[in-house]
Amino acid sequence: MNVRLKFLGAAQSVTGSKYLLEIDKQKILVDCGLFQGQKELRLRNWQSLPVDAASIHTVIITHAHIDHIGYLPRLVKDGFRGKIICTHATEDLMKIMLQDAAKLQEEEAEFAFKRGYSKHSKPEPLFTEKDVEDVLPLVESVRFKKEIKILNQLSVCFFNSGHILGSAIVQLTIHSQQHEKKIIFSGDLGRYNDAIMHAPEALELADVLLVESTYGDRLNPVDQIDNHLTQIINEAVAHRGVIVVPAFAVGRTQTLIYHFHQLMEQKRIPKLPIYIDSPMAINVTDLYERHSYNHKIKVAHQQGQLISIFDSPHIHFCTTRESSKALNDLKGSGIIISASGMATGGRVLHHLFHRLRNENDTVLFAGYQAEGSRGRRIQDGEPLVKIFGEEVPVKCHVKTISGLSAHADQSELLQWLDNFKDSPKITFITHGETSSANTLAEKLKTRNWNTVVPEYLETFELFSGI
Repeated sequence: MNVRLKFLGAAQSVTGSKYLLEIDKQKILVDCGLFQGQKELRLRNWQSLPVDAASIHTVIITHAHIDHIGYLPRLVKDGFRGKIICTHATEDLMKIMLQDAAKLQEEEAEFAFKRGYSKHSKPEPLFTEKDVEDVLPLVESVRFKKEIKILNQLSVCFFNSGHILGSAIVQLTIHSQQHEKKIIFSGDLGRYNDAIMHAPEALELADVLLVESTYGDRLNPVDQIDNHLTQIINEAVAHRGVIVVPAFAVGRTQTLIYHFHQLMEQKRIPKLPIYIDSPMAINVTDLYERHSYNHKIKVAHQQGQLISIFDSPHIHFCTTRESSKALNDLKGSGIIISASGMATGGRVLHHLFHRLRNENDTVLFAGYQAEGSRGRRIQDGEPLVKIFGEEVPVKCHVKTISGLSAHADQSELLQWLDNFKDSPKITFITHGETSSANTLAEKLKTRNWNTVVPEYLETFELFSGI
């Protein structure tokens, strides 16, 4: 039995996670994400995969962020008909995430056509809502820690990674007559002292390991989050401005709600209206109440309903376009949390279009901004940012809060890696920009680990003749 691994994404970048595992002639894809950020990366979404989609036996998903699932509609459109295996909460999230992503793709193509800022005469979406409908029947979800047989010689087991609802560390076990080999995919690892999520589970054995490195070159302490949020919000209130927070609908939005709610209850900040302006975030928040085993937020049952902090009276969910547009006329201070988290699309663009030019308002970045993304350009202080084909001046206050990321920082990555009894035969450092991946690789080399920072489309022979 020969086993090979090809990196179709998340190699020296933080997006486009796709890992192709070939066991003799059988092909397994772990994650199937979209590339985001820099244009040269986004263009890869339109290129054909270097593997026939119809030849892939199974897709295994670590979690439901778009950079891990967003290419699924395209894969199915191109002929994939196998199973898509993930955890129960990931399946629920996947439906919401993919439908929302398809809607955004279609709206963006239509908007580009109307405004005429596309180089194509008739801009087309990468995939449509119909394409998403073809994906969902292929999804088969399982609970954590239940081993599932995929092939005669291959099984999969999911362990909680603590990143978002349903997020998992994937353990693949290859069975042969002589050997049993374990290949571990960390997925995106969460934090050890997160306000909402449980810590990532410890694994002790791996022959081959793939570990993310988003924060492989830096520390991201959580102990000052409330102090920094208090200062930023109170300064914004003093300006009588609106605070716009680009935030991922899954995880980050709910974490922000939790922190703002706690600060208001503690009277450290005024009781401001919080507007959740993301249809996806609204749907996702319901899942937090349904999958309460997966996080720390208290969920109570009252008169047949699930009740949590998300039902507080100062939290307002913008369920219609009209309620979203009405926020353009918001006077006085308030908090608008809207997706996407890197300002690459979604309703937050309309808020940025109106608020960036206002000296009294504040844009607060509460998460990682990928190189080349619109969020990174605003964060880096560029005076003009293009939105809807128009150069918008950045005159508002721009703030960044660190520590809220759902990714483990360098110390937490090393803490998780310390759980392995012996260093793996080889450890691939993935899902990080080049400097982050290289820094983590060097850290592990000082511990005598065999580390590799793979390149895009690079292939490795993992096992031969086992």
